[in-house]
Amino acid sequence: MVFVPNTNDMKKQWQDPTLKIGMAQISPVWLNRELTLQKVVSTIELAAEKKVELLVFGEGLIPGYPFWLNLCGGAQWETDLNKKLFSHYVSNAVSIEKGHLNKISQLSKKYKMAIYLGVIERAIDRGNHSLYCSLVYLNQNGEIKSIHRKLMPTYDERLVWGQGDGYGLRSHSLKGFTLGGLNCWENWMPLVRSSFYAQGVNVHCASWPGSIHNTQDITRFIAREGRTYVISVSSLMNKADFPSDTPYLKEILSKAPDSLANGGSCMANPDGSWLIEPIVDNQGVFTAEVFLSKIFQERQNFDPSGHYSRPDVTKLKVNRKRQSVVFNE
Repeated sequence: MVFVPNTNDMKKQWQDPTLKIGMAQISPVWLNRELTLQKVVSTIELAAEKKVELLVFGEGLIPGYPFWLNLCGGAQWETDLNKKLFSHYVSNAVSIEKGHLNKISQLSKKYKMAIYLGVIERAIDRGNHSLYCSLVYLNQNGEIKSIHRKLMPTYDERLVWGQGDGYGLRSHSLKGFTLGGLNCWENWMPLVRSSFYAQGVNVHCASWPGSIHNTQDITRFIAREGRTYVISVSSLMNKADFPSDTPYLKEILSKAPDSLANGGSCMANPDGSWLIEPIVDNQGVFTAEVFLSKIFQERQNFDPSGHYSRPDVTKLKVNRKRQSVVFNE
């Protein structure tokens, strides 16, 4: 008997998986959790109209980046300005346990849209008064599958954000692709990137507070190094985005430039070429379709944790335990 293959089955077997990705380059209603959440909801609905399957937002979008630190002497001790602004920041931060992201989860499930969302997290498991810059991943069923707290806040960020841990260094499967996400300068940390390569990440989502100077170089570099799609998404921030009830608004505006974050969101292909070049000073949802086959093509000659690695020579240890001061035995 001669075996005759079913060509229809062969077509199904070799169908190239695709994923439509959206970059949500928007500004917050600065330090106002509820109004910024409303803006995120509207953005998700816009992305749904564009048939987006994975939507990525910028770093710390809800309720916003702590711009006052650089503008108003954030390192000064015992000033009313720093104390009151921090208190305002804590009051508007996101508590996952209190359901602040419930509406986002509902929309994610409704539209079958996976989402990476940057938030300032008020961590109940760390006493409920300290803040962490966190990247939250929701799958297409609206389930929160990881909350990655930024490992090392950068420079003046350390005045308001605590150090995170490795608990959120996790990959996620979506339509045959493997996703991973990092906050801002974590993307410059070689060992952290390597932990994602070892998990098979091939769609790397880099979340930034804003500005092209952050995204224009490293986006293509990670793509070329990891042979992965890289989605760099930044927020926007202008003087008009400061609400009138912001504490010490007059002092902040007197020091602030017209543009504090100009975006620079972009996408790179697995060969390091641009899929979408950096977009500056333009608010919206910007989309592109990615193909799994292009990842395979670039892995033929280089795979950082596969055939081009030497685990007998170098290895990486990753601690994925959530860190806390109290453990119940």
